[in-house]
Amino acid sequence: MPDIRLPDGSMRSYAAPLTGAEIAADIGKRLAKDALAVRIDGELRDLGTLVEDDAEVAIVTAAEPDGLELLRHDAAHVMAEAVKELYPETQVTIGPAIENGFYYDFAREHPFTPEDLERIEARMREIVARNETITREVWDRDEAARFFREQGEAYKAEIIEDIPAGEAITLYRQGGFIDLCRGPHLPSTGRLGTAFKLTKVAGAYWRGDSRNAMLQRIYGTAWPSDKELKAYLHQLEEAERRDHRRLGREMGLFHFQEEAPGAVFWHPKGWTLFLSLVDYMRRRQQEAGYLEINTPDIMDRSLWEQSGHWETFGEHMYTTETPDERVYALKPMNCPGCVQVFKHGIRSYRELPVRMSEFGKVHRYEPSGALHGLLRVRAFAQDDAHIFCTLDQITDECIAVCKLILSIYRDFGFEDVHIKFADRPEKRVGSDDIWDKSEAALRAAIESSGLDYTLNPGEGAFYGPKLEFVLRDAIGRDWQCGTLQVDLNLPERLGAHYIGEDGNKHTPVMLHRALFGSLERFAGILIEHYAGRLPMWLAPLQVVVATITSDGDDYAREVAQVLRAGGLRVEVDLRNEKINYKVREHSVQKVPVLIAVGKREVEERSVSIRRLGRKGQESLGLEEAARVLKADAERIGDLPAMAAE
Repeated sequence: MPDIRLPDGSMRSYAAPLTGAEIAADIGKRLAKDALAVRIDGELRDLGTLVEDDAEVAIVTAAEPDGLELLRHDAAHVMAEAVKELYPETQVTIGPAIENGFYYDFAREHPFTPEDLERIEARMREIVARNETITREVWDRDEAARFFREQGEAYKAEIIEDIPAGEAITLYRQGGFIDLCRGPHLPSTGRLGTAFKLTKVAGAYWRGDSRNAMLQRIYGTAWPSDKELKAYLHQLEEAERRDHRRLGREMGLFHFQEEAPGAVFWHPKGWTLFLSLVDYMRRRQQEAGYLEINTPDIMDRSLWEQSGHWETFGEHMYTTETPDERVYALKPMNCPGCVQVFKHGIRSYRELPVRMSEFGKVHRYEPSGALHGLLRVRAFAQDDAHIFCTLDQITDECIAVCKLILSIYRDFGFEDVHIKFADRPEKRVGSDDIWDKSEAALRAAIESSGLDYTLNPGEGAFYGPKLEFVLRDAIGRDWQCGTLQVDLNLPERLGAHYIGEDGNKHTPVMLHRALFGSLERFAGILIEHYAGRLPMWLAPLQVVVATITSDGDDYAREVAQVLRAGGLRVEVDLRNEKINYKVREHSVQKVPVLIAVGKREVEERSVSIRRLGRKGQESLGLEEAARVLKADAERIGDLPAMAAE
């Protein structure tokens, strides 16, 4: 006779064992309809699981993360069933839920086409309409492997044979389809609903290894309701419209090419944007007491071995061997070089905290399939800084960094910022005692700051725990940019010390922090956030002076000279084209201000100002226009309304 404690603390007693579905029905009809799974003493289980003993029980619906992930996992299985019905020769491999959706990898000789995706999606809807019961089965390991090999499913058999002996082999059956899975699953295919959509096909190596066979990965998205699906698909359309790679071409900012995969070729306008980010951050850091340094891009292997990078990060590092047989590495991180600067000379406790910043270029190997414009590159610059301090100074320094980073994000139009606390990863350096101290110090600092945060277990750096600052952009996407890390490992490994008040050597605490993170990535995020219509203070080209007729050429040059004297970035368009053509072209290039000059403007020594995204124009005298535009360009944080359009 189990006694069941529900999440609200209430108790229910039953005369006999019963399933999660029966408990949901006893609580209410609506809950029974929405129930997808059950959590028994904290463990997520199938809704049909029998509760025989006293337990804490929670009914899981799609309104919570576990339920939504379950919905998406089952969407992957329904897709696999549809593929097997339509293309029986296809082998199924793995199909997990992912952020915002799901995928399944298939082995098939012929590539899937867009028309195939339409057929698969239609068949998925048929399977949902059948409302096939989904049942869990426990099989003998060898029997399960043999079954899948006889079915021609070599990949499934390989997965089973790699499962340790003695571990339960669970299969799930829905209609005529059976698949290997740990579960849990929905009670039937009908519970999936129809709020799903297949989105694209991509290549993927079996088990992520380029030495293995190339598979076809079909991606999809699934949501609890059609309204949420529609909103997400709209976000995808908006993201495509804002794609920084397309906008980068239209605006003449940068390009990539095969001879340097994952490295940016900045064009003049793009480099102006890049330098604007550097100049802004340099000013903010100088105001906050940072001293800027610069360290070598390439250093001897021994330093990376001493720091721990060689062991824990070596597969991402670029190396070279010189004729004298010395091995060097392009730096993947700036920290070891900064420690060398701190170590140069004797440091006193009176100097601490020492704050050193560096716009350091780093190189990290990323698989070709992971590269994505400015957002995922192999060579990039970081707005890195390292703070050397005592244990007693950690809290104040962390609070100061948090205030600085949130202030900077507001200047760029990011008000919605979420902070995550990431603790020790599985692959790390240093003792548990040092990690305990580092995590406790960082947790105390974030709690002292009064800022809200969530946990991100196991995602810390290999040398220390960190705070991750996640920005939400104009269309609701999240971007992890800035980080703050407490490190008690690296200073000790690299022999950094200061002379304490007691006259003895002490190892400093090292705080790692990046605010933009990667400047390349932050530039890409900004371009997409503003759909290319950057605030005037950031726009690489702020004003174009365009002539209506050739009679205004000399005056147009004079206007440009006056504006440049005020610090504005200006170009002159004297081409023999109609003014409407010039307006359209510069609008596509997202120039914030277009000044048109013709015969009337020459006579009146005035200008006609058109602002990007606004209707109409205003006429001002040249001197007044120069003052107004100079003020506009200097107004940091004055953000265009077009960001959310």
